[in-house]
Amino acid sequence: MLLRLLFVLLIALNIAVAAWLLLGDSGTRAADPNEGDVPRLKLLAELPEPPVAGASAPVSAATPEARASAPLPSPATSAPATPATSAPLPKPAAPQPKVSSEAPPMSAATAPTSPRRSYRCLALGPFPNQVDLRAARTAIASRTVRSRQRQEQTSESRGWRVFLPAQATRELALAQARRLEAKGIKDYFVVTAAGELQNSVALGLFHDPANARKRRDEVVAAGFPARMSERTETTPVWWLDVVVPDESGTDIRRSIRTPGITARSTGCF
Repeated sequence: MLLRLLFVLLIALNIAVAAWLLLGDSGTRAADPNEGDVPRLKLLAELPEPPVAGASAPVSAATPEARASAPLPSPATSAPATPATSAPLPKPAAPQPKVSSEAPPMSAATAPTSPRRSYRCLALGPFPNQVDLRAARTAIASRTVRSRQRQEQTSESRGWRVFLPAQATRELALAQARRLEAKGIKDYFVVTAAGELQNSVALGLFHDPANARKRRDEVVAAGFPARMSERTETTPVWWLDVVVPDESGTDIRRSIRTPGITARSTGCF
């Protein structure tokens, strides 16, 4: 049953297609290219050549018979061919400058310069102990570029002494002392301690050198070879070397409370 129905449908479909092909009309017809109202296509080679500037007549207007009968120009009288002029080419656009967001580097001539400061090196001291040195270093730290401390040994005067030269033995020193007493010279004693002054007779210690000279002259006038010499003692002292700007080097000592501190030029470090 199903096969019979499919067969009937195929026959009906074929009849419908055949009727459409025979009786159907689309209503449009192909245009004839020979009709007058239809534009004719032309190739680029068929277009007429443009007229040449400066020519009296286009070459295409002359007939073949005219070209054949025209006399050929002689080389001497022939005018030079006028070159075909063409429209001037447009000038290329000038390149636009590239804008950069970065600032150009400064040259050495345009770079801002700061005034150059000059420096000097000073030695401050002497300080009797490290406590005073550290206090001074802290007080002037904001006005110095750099600093250093160093220790030196110095000979410090402890006064003046008057004495008789040392004898070879202790007995000779005691005998000399008895002679002094006989001359009315008192305030003496015999040195018995080991050293360069052993067996000498000490006649006094003085802080003022004028008093020491007066005592020496008195003993010499009594007939004894009295001598005078300065007592020195080697003690350590400390110095503070600093590098400061040149304009602040003159009054830097005002910030130091230790008395007797001097400032002298020294080698830079």
